[in-house]
Amino acid sequence: MLRHESGDDGLANHAVHNEDDPALGPPERAMAAYARKLTREPWSMTAADLDSLRETGLSEEQVLDVVGVACLFNFMTRLADGLGVDIEDRKAVAVRPWLEQREGDAWDFLRLPAAPVDGAGST
Repeated sequence: MLRHESGDDGLANHAVHNEDDPALGPPERAMAAYARKLTREPWSMTAADLDSLRETGLSEEQVLDVVGVACLFNFMTRLADGLGVDIEDRKAVAVRPWLEQREGDAWDFLRLPAAPVDGAGST
């Protein structure tokens, strides 16, 4: 959605894969941090989290957009998981190298099983 709305592939790629990259401006880093926290620890959200968005100069409408988009993505992900929708192979291939650079258990929820080797499991 960020790629579509901004028309900026580089910004969307940074926000998804390099949320702490100093090349992003304060508003983009705050948006990524907010979405990350809302996704991983929704029970811990406070008014201070919203204030962190406002402090970067985002308007109330923009803050609402950030919250709405983060919630929508979380909803769609859970809907797809609940229905057993598999990630497309081309997307799994793109995500895997990024995840391999992330260490620690905090990233395990995003890890995908290894793709089957051609011919493996066929009878």
